[in-house]
Amino acid sequence: MMNKPFNAGDALQPKSKFRPLSVNQVEVGGFFGPRVDVVATTTAKLLFDRCIEARMLEQVDPDLPNPGIVIPFDHGNTVTTQMFWDSDFGKSIETAAYALNRKRDEELEARVDAVIDAYGRLQAEDGYLNSWYQRIQPGQRWTNLRDRHELYNAGHLIEGAVAYYHATGKRKFLDIMCRYADCIDATFGPDADRKRGYPGHPELELALVKLGRVTGEQRYLDLAKFFVDERGKDPKYFDQEAIARGEKPEDFHFTTLEYCQAHKPVREQREVVGHAVRAAYLYAGMADVATEFSDDSLDPALEALWSHLIDRNLYVTGGFGPSKDNEGLTFDYDLPNDTAYAETCAAVALVFWASRMLGREPDARFADVMERALYNGALSGLSQDGTHFFYDNPLESHGGHHRWRWHRCPCCPPNISRLVASIGTYFYGVAEDELALHLYCENAAEIEIAGTRIDVKQQTAYPKDGRVTLTLTPLTPVEFTLSLRVPGWARGFSLAINGEASDATPEKGYLRIRRQWEAGDTIELDLGMEPEMLYAHPKVAPDQGRAALLRGPFVYCVEETDNKAPLNAYVVKDGASVSLATVDGLSDTVALSIEALVESQPTEALYATTPPHRTSASLKAIPYYLWDNRAPGEMLVWLRREA
Repeated sequence: MMNKPFNAGDALQPKSKFRPLSVNQVEVGGFFGPRVDVVATTTAKLLFDRCIEARMLEQVDPDLPNPGIVIPFDHGNTVTTQMFWDSDFGKSIETAAYALNRKRDEELEARVDAVIDAYGRLQAEDGYLNSWYQRIQPGQRWTNLRDRHELYNAGHLIEGAVAYYHATGKRKFLDIMCRYADCIDATFGPDADRKRGYPGHPELELALVKLGRVTGEQRYLDLAKFFVDERGKDPKYFDQEAIARGEKPEDFHFTTLEYCQAHKPVREQREVVGHAVRAAYLYAGMADVATEFSDDSLDPALEALWSHLIDRNLYVTGGFGPSKDNEGLTFDYDLPNDTAYAETCAAVALVFWASRMLGREPDARFADVMERALYNGALSGLSQDGTHFFYDNPLESHGGHHRWRWHRCPCCPPNISRLVASIGTYFYGVAEDELALHLYCENAAEIEIAGTRIDVKQQTAYPKDGRVTLTLTPLTPVEFTLSLRVPGWARGFSLAINGEASDATPEKGYLRIRRQWEAGDTIELDLGMEPEMLYAHPKVAPDQGRAALLRGPFVYCVEETDNKAPLNAYVVKDGASVSLATVDGLSDTVALSIEALVESQPTEALYATTPPHRTSASLKAIPYYLWDNRAPGEMLVWLRREA
């Protein structure tokens, strides 16, 4: 099963730092297995097809005619999404790497190698690598970090290179990107002869941590820390940069550096502001730096930012960023449903941030949100057949919202694809003498703890039900702590070790069991998974007088295809009976059926002086991530209710 070249933690794994497994250490089955297969067999190739159809390879490959400006400038001639094409290729290569890890495909591998070869031909002698600035606007490198995603592109290419090395053992792309990282390191830093800039769109910080871990090179970790530490300091780098370009800083299209989280140093930030994806990527980078450098000075900011998002600005689906105008935040409790932007990339980024908040200790506050965002706001971005994608994710549709084949800014398709294809890397956190289980799914993994290899096997139908059986097979008996998450939604649980009931109690939402483990030890965890109704804070005006349905990690919605009347004509009572059900076209899905009333008027008049008539009805609901996979029509998450 595990015959790949790299084990996570080979380079750096000091005590009390929890790191994820690499993709080649986990074989995923259960709920996510078929979804990984869809990405591996369909989506990974499709991403390359559509990138090349968009003419991206023409921009990258110096042996091909230069395509020039394909996508017009926007934002007052500031940017074109064509500047971001390297990031789309980087994420597509990363997705392909995970696909190849799942199922070797010579044709796909050859296509990836061809793109890598093109980047190799493009790379400058000093290591610089950016197709826009080398082919479309040469001579302008490092002149607009704020707007033009130069360092963001580098980050996604680096992540693609690390993933491709993990999956195939091939070093060519990794070596190319190490040379580029060295070029960036020689350009940016605290020394007087270097620029004190940082990414306008955070992402490189995450990539440098991955690169540092896989290579063992401390300088990459140090550079990630520099970018985090330098951000937002006075004088503002982005303002100075604008002046150097002959522009006025106040003419910035988005008006404020809050848009790119550069309005103040990160340790002084307390509220999530600006562009949602940039924000979550930055906070994920901060959490990575906090873990790698044991930097407690970042904790107050990270905790405050987390609370501000979760307590006042997070959709029940784990999406965030209600506004299309800035693809991000507006004001507290502003959570409209039918106009919700809630970009797929933002939910993916929240998964990244939450997973990195688990870098120093198991804490269900973060794992619960990671699971909610994963199963709902992120997973909704990919159709069941792996061919169409949501960019924005409203919680109510009047029938006109559908997945895209592609997008003018195609950041979301490869982002959700790489997340799904690498999902096994989010299941576990591994420290020197502790193994934490953050997410439950059928899988087999090879893990090293306390210097001993351990085969770990999860058997479960989760999330259909809450029963999980874990079997540990260490090569030799070994003592370590096993930490099992008890989700916040679980209404009770039971635990047994080798058939004997345990009275362990959760600590920060995890059952932490320390003992000497031997081959064949079995742990059985049974989580109470009952449907429940959830109510929003009264300040969330669109959800007043409404309720959402949940079961386990899933948020549910109702679709027109399963329910006859207009969806807002249904009313559910508090405490209404909810039962498990099935629906047409989704036979392998746990749907819900809830007792309801349906309102109707005896005439077609727009207004009437008599109240509507109510009759009993049964309302069918499906997991939110599955909506718009069957017949088009209305969709609704928050149901009308009465006490």
